[in-house]
Amino acid sequence: MPLLPDLRPDFPLLARTVRNGKPLVYLDSGATSQKPHSVLNAEADFYQFHNGAVQRGAHLIAEEATELFETARADVARFVGAEPGEIVWTENATHAINTVANGIANASAGIGGEDSARFRIGPGDEIVVTETEHHANLIPWQMLAAKTGATLRWIEVDDQGRMILDDLESVVTERCKVLAFTHASNVTGIISRVDVLVARAKQVGALTVLDACQSVPHIPVDAKALDVDFLVMSAHKMLGPTGIGALYGRKELLDALPPSQFGGSTVKTVTMAETTWLDSPLRFEAGSQPVAQAIGMGAAVKYLSDIGMEAVEAHERELATMLRAGVQNLPGIRLLGPVGDADASDVLAIAAFVVEGVHTHDVGQVLDDHGIAVRVGHHCNQPLHRHFGIAGSTRASAHVYTQPSDIDVFIDALSGVRDFFGVTT
Repeated sequence: MPLLPDLRPDFPLLARTVRNGKPLVYLDSGATSQKPHSVLNAEADFYQFHNGAVQRGAHLIAEEATELFETARADVARFVGAEPGEIVWTENATHAINTVANGIANASAGIGGEDSARFRIGPGDEIVVTETEHHANLIPWQMLAAKTGATLRWIEVDDQGRMILDDLESVVTERCKVLAFTHASNVTGIISRVDVLVARAKQVGALTVLDACQSVPHIPVDAKALDVDFLVMSAHKMLGPTGIGALYGRKELLDALPPSQFGGSTVKTVTMAETTWLDSPLRFEAGSQPVAQAIGMGAAVKYLSDIGMEAVEAHERELATMLRAGVQNLPGIRLLGPVGDADASDVLAIAAFVVEGVHTHDVGQVLDDHGIAVRVGHHCNQPLHRHFGIAGSTRASAHVYTQPSDIDVFIDALSGVRDFFGVTT
């Protein structure tokens, strides 16, 4: 399948110049993606012509706002192979993971009655994560273990950052109640063996929580086909607005899981003594809704769907080969993740690397002087960097608007970083 046509004209920010009058080469999409005109226009159109409170009010504007809001939910659901009632709007993916973790904590405290009993955990139970997790899919489970007395365990990774699954049965045991893991690493770009992990979780009766932030924008994702119990995504990484994400959950699980935020829009009845909750997804959507952002997220998945996720994947597979081969062929630069196999089929278009003798922030500054935007630091993933024996790295990451010419400019600039600092060893 050929590369996509140049989509950069669809993204107004990509037309600007940056330092020294250089044209912008944007390679920080793993942190946040740029937004096409269609997304920006969808949000603006809502505020200009349809701004009303959703799910409350009988006037026309409220009806229009609610229809747009729920249409966006259906569009996002369709994009990941789900039903609309299985999609909960959240502030971001971090909020989505916390919604599940805190819901389990509330169930474990007796909130939700017998319907929530399946979620209860305590001393003697185990929660399993992996050594490659973003902090957002690690810290909430650390906190859940601390609240409930459960034990936190993790699947380790090898020298390339791949999960070690040979002894999976000894890590994910019959005591495991939750197995939370990333679909694709935000450092190495490695796509996880979801099939193996889910199969083991089912053997022991554990819930699965999939962090799909780095996968949903770049490859076809079908939550039902993956057979996970929960899946989280964040709009701002998939060409959509900031401030909104989504939680997918099996309907029967969402209907039994206690909410973790409380307030208006979530309730059936309220007395001074007690409250009963609406069915999902509304029970999890307390307070004023991010209506414009949801509509923007719906526009983003429509943009990606119109391209076709198979075409997106093929385009970025070519970029991944160029990007990773270019980095690992430069002397004095260590590429994190798989090496010697630049076109690995299970690696996204992400290249995190260390330049020998140069601090990662200095690498980023030099590239910025060339108009190239990359990420520097630990990328909210300190454990994996610690595993690699480093404090941080520089990361370049692509998206649908990235062109081979962007990779060429980046590799050329990166090749001169060590000379710029006089590093010769």
